[in-house]
Amino acid sequence: MTETAAGVSGRFTRPQRWLLPGDLLTDPADAAPGGTARRPRRTPRDWAVDLTVFGWSLLMWLLMVFVLLPEMDHVPHWLLAIDAPLGLISCLALWLRRRHPFGLALFMAPVGALSASAFGALGAVILSMALRLPTRRAFAVIALYTVLAIPYFIWISLPEEQAGWGDAVFVIGYLFIFYAWGTATRARRQLVQRLRQDAGRERAEHARRLADARRAEREAIAREMHDVLAHRISLLSVHAGALAYRTGRSAGGTAKPLTETEVSESAQVIRDNAHQALEELREVLTVLRGTEAGALTEGGGRPQPRIAEIGELVAEAVRAGQRVALDQKYAEGAAEGLRDQVQRTVYRVVQEGLTNARKHAPGAPITVSLVGAPGQGLTVRVRNPLPVTKAGVHIPGAGAGLAGLEERIALDGGTLQHGTTGGAFELVARLPWPAA
Repeated sequence: MTETAAGVSGRFTRPQRWLLPGDLLTDPADAAPGGTARRPRRTPRDWAVDLTVFGWSLLMWLLMVFVLLPEMDHVPHWLLAIDAPLGLISCLALWLRRRHPFGLALFMAPVGALSASAFGALGAVILSMALRLPTRRAFAVIALYTVLAIPYFIWISLPEEQAGWGDAVFVIGYLFIFYAWGTATRARRQLVQRLRQDAGRERAEHARRLADARRAEREAIAREMHDVLAHRISLLSVHAGALAYRTGRSAGGTAKPLTETEVSESAQVIRDNAHQALEELREVLTVLRGTEAGALTEGGGRPQPRIAEIGELVAEAVRAGQRVALDQKYAEGAAEGLRDQVQRTVYRVVQEGLTNARKHAPGAPITVSLVGAPGQGLTVRVRNPLPVTKAGVHIPGAGAGLAGLEERIALDGGTLQHGTTGGAFELVARLPWPAA
């Protein structure tokens, strides 16, 4: 009778070495107070399997006792007298096969050699033994059964009829069939268990990769939000601060009042930059949700920033009051051969440098230089003198711009350096530029 996978599973806190992996579960809930192990608890499925096995063995016992044994006139009376009790004891002993598979197997060796009515229980014991015992030990027990069965047929069957040889072959074949059945079931369960473990590891790995992807997506969104909005909001802060400064001086009588034209122009600049910030934010979110970095937006929007747009970025900073000198030393049009992601990174480096200079060194002259060639790499350098005083409009920031920029450049295979040298702050990014 085939046993279910749950039928092999008992629960102890200390697994025994002859059981299959997974036969005994180390569940803290199964430990009794004081740390002692409780008896194995049968599940409803275990009870169904055990009742089926017991019913099979009991049916075979009844068949042997009331049908076949009365016809065996050549069997000694004392052997017939002990046959039925031994067979019944064997059927009842099957309830111990989960906890004591090896002990029960040894007990059944002499019983199987003396009792024909234990025929059904013997098959169940062999199947259970093949499931639970190590291969060498189980094979040794089945060999012992075979050796003990041969004298029975020599002593009882062969002297009476030549058909006894056929009976011997049948019984030995019966033993090995149940042993092969149990061994095959054991191998199948081990395979299923390994597949379940592999599937569990794969699910855990998939969950880890998914969590990493989500974290990377959040970091990418944070970098894009900072790179796009920090620049634009800093421009808004500069214009609004200048307007508030002039208005305050006019109210104090230390400067001429602003004309309607100047107020209108300042409000127009602030409005345009606010609209531009919202537009760029929408484009960033669209790109991050639906397309790869550097590709066109889904709605046919503007391409992501490229090196060719750095001139416009510098001009915008100049209009905001910054003094910026741009120096590009590479063949005209050569940079268009760079990957879109690298061009976008170069643009963000310049943008971050201008934003930081606007925050920390307002009014200081800024030098932006791009030097490189195919096969030699591209170097982006943004340099501005350190401020003498802290006068000016304070623009708050998250302080994570350079960290995000460094991570972005590392993903492109480049390096980022920043710090103070010779009384000036310098931001230097080196990016690969493959040969054409």
